Amino acid sequence: MILQVFQALTFNYGVLRLSELGNRLKQAREERNISLDDLQAITKIQKRYLLGIEEGNYSMMPGKFYARAFIKQYAEAVNLNADDLFEEFKNEVPTTYKEDVPEQLSRVKTQRELPKTASKFVELLPKFGLILLILIIAVGFWIWRQTAAVNDQGNENETNITEVSDSEFEKIDNVSSEDETETETADEDPAAVDEESAPPEEEKPVQTLTFKEVKGTNTVYELSGTDKFELEVIAKDRTWVGIKNGKGKTFFGEEIPKGETQTNDFSAETEITVRVGNVPGTDLKINGELLKYEDTKKTPQNITIIYMKE
Repeated sequence: MILQVFQALTFNYGVLRLSELGNRLKQAREERNISLDDLQAITKIQKRYLLGIEEGNYSMMPGKFYARAFIKQYAEAVNLNADDLFEEFKNEVPTTYKEDVPEQLSRVKTQRELPKTASKFVELLPKFGLILLILIIAVGFWIWRQTAAVNDQGNENETNITEVSDSEFEKIDNVSSEDETETETADEDPAAVDEESAPPEEEKPVQTLTFKEVKGTNTVYELSGTDKFELEVIAKDRTWVGIKNGKGKTFFGEEIPKGETQTNDFSAETEITVRVGNVPGTDLKINGELLKYEDTKKTPQNITIIYMKE
């Protein structure tokens, strides 16, 4: 009887704590003016499961292990750190809702006997290694003998070279001096002078949008080779978009209906982060160049663009 009462109290306390987690998520959603319908469109999680998370009712989930995944997606959609939430509520969420591993898996053999052919190969492996070592030594000795023979022949050829007389050297020096004098006195080509004096053409800077790294749901790009930074957000489908700079200043944060476009000039910024709620339904263009997502299935995502000004 005492055990049943203790279990009931533990269950009620867990629901209370989970309700606090749900209230935290709900408050963050309402602060960003996101309805449950909007959140369903962003996370692709059914509305009844989102409502169950806010109420702390995890018995309605399709499977116990889905609770952690749904909470993580909910938190990211409202710009909360899921790891911090899991740490704060670690006594309720991470350990209570895990699927048990079937007992049959523990009985699976982790090792198998090698086939007979493989066993014979293992037995013969030391012999093969010894034969290979002997062959390497023999080849090395043969190469050493060939190198020594070539060096000896080269030394003999050097001893057979006759010395050139001083008069022959003088003739060679005279010919070289005459050639140098003729070269110095020759008229310069006017065309060559014009080509050398002409200033080189200045190369126009070429915009470069480079992928740098991926950290969880955050993807980093680098923009260079341009003196402007214009961002165009195109809603191919209904989407939610938020834009901040590197110092946390918010420029934009609301839902964009399907078919509309939002354009901003961030030439004065060095870094911005775009929070995209519906990645497949949203295109981002940087100065007219389409940004290619590294992972189009992961949604929502944070896209950070570092602007290297010219």
